[in-house]
Amino acid sequence: MPVLAPDWPTISSLVTGAGTLVLAVATFAAVRSANRSARIAETALQEQRGPVLTQSRLEDPLQKLMFVDGHWVGAAGGRAVAEHLDGSVYLAISLRNVGSGIGVCQGWTVRAGLGTSLTMPAPASPEEFRLQSRDLYVPAGDIGMWQGALRNPDDPARATTAEAIDARRPITIELLYSDQVGLQRTITRFGLVPTADSWLASVTRHWYLDWDGPRPDHEVRAAVDVLKRDWDAAGRHAATRAAAAAPNDDATAAQTAANVPGEPHRTP
Repeated sequence: MPVLAPDWPTISSLVTGAGTLVLAVATFAAVRSANRSARIAETALQEQRGPVLTQSRLEDPLQKLMFVDGHWVGAAGGRAVAEHLDGSVYLAISLRNVGSGIGVCQGWTVRAGLGTSLTMPAPASPEEFRLQSRDLYVPAGDIGMWQGALRNPDDPARATTAEAIDARRPITIELLYSDQVGLQRTITRFGLVPTADSWLASVTRHWYLDWDGPRPDHEVRAAVDVLKRDWDAAGRHAATRAAAAAPNDDATAAQTAANVPGEPHRTP
């Protein structure tokens, strides 16, 4: 009976191939794990140095700063400055950095009127921002101040902003800022609302230019659509109630007129 001898070269090749496959799978898993760890480390680093600017608290102290022309302004906690003097517009906001990294102001825009997600769904483009001529750093977990001025008589923004200040109407300011290495660019929109003797500042939106952020734009747009539908429904309901009450008002007015005593009737 013939004896079958094992084909050792073939067996060796199969074993080598299986070992290579196992090594490739292990290498792929290790690379994926390393990439995931790198992404987690990068996200953690971003969180550690990411600034988030808001208005300061109402109990925060008064802050003062000087403009390049020697004009001084001061803003208490939670407040802003909007002044129109001798043709120049001076703007300032008392800020608080609620993030964990230093905030560096890069630029700003101003528009008359109160910008909301309904009336102004998108921020100004980065090209529209006026660059800061002064280094304005807001420390993490602390307060700071932003300032901007409009002096050019031919600047349309100066004219509209000055008119809004004189008429005591709201103003919208958007700040473009980054972390201390110039990354994590963020746009924050502030609304300045006049009160009896000052201007209150409040944040309405944040936009993150280098990543999606915690609230993607499509989710905000969906929320705005719901708000608009609710607003329209409330308006239709109010109009229906007003129309239903109009005949009753006319009848009441006619009855009142009938009950008013007039000239006595004289018999000829």
